[in-house]
Amino acid sequence: MREMDMKLEVVVISVSDVRRATDFYQRLGWRKDVTPPGVVQFTPSGSWCSVQFGTGLSEAVPGSAKQYLVVSDLVASRDALIAAGVEVNEIFHVTPDGPVGGLDPERRSYRSRASFTDPDGNLWLLQEVTTRLPGRVDSSLVNSFGSTGDLEAALRRAATAHGEHERLTGEPDLNWPGWIAAYIVAEQAGTELPL
Repeated sequence: MREMDMKLEVVVISVSDVRRATDFYQRLGWRKDVTPPGVVQFTPSGSWCSVQFGTGLSEAVPGSAKQYLVVSDLVASRDALIAAGVEVNEIFHVTPDGPVGGLDPERRSYRSRASFTDPDGNLWLLQEVTTRLPGRVDSSLVNSFGSTGDLEAALRRAATAHGEHERLTGEPDLNWPGWIAAYIVAEQAGTELPL
């Protein structure tokens, strides 16, 4: 089969009370999109995929959905949700022996997680991703950031790595903007990072 360009646009979840769900997702700070009557759609900040719910959109049992949200800083994202009045579980990380409390000690991508549910019990799993696995994102696509927070976090990681680069070379890098740009592009593409 020929490869076709497809992008996930909307995920439909089931809720028992549309007004209550609308209030909850507005509290998260997600953008409420313009939709036809009977459909409520929210888009998380920085996401290209939206969430829809409404009367008769799905035959699934309310609360049966499980979705992942990728964040660049799990601690900051969890804190922001708690500040918005959302109950968020404690942070944990995945190991070969199962989940362990706290952040992944090395802050490796895909390892650290936390979760929350909407009023119906639909589960949202926060997953910290700072470097994509190779091939996960088409590196020919334009690199972008979903929010100023994501860009700031990437700049901080690149600045820290650049400091280590200068320490290893033993001299100041006059082309630091180029080095940092290459670092951020490689990090987003999941390719080898510069040293």
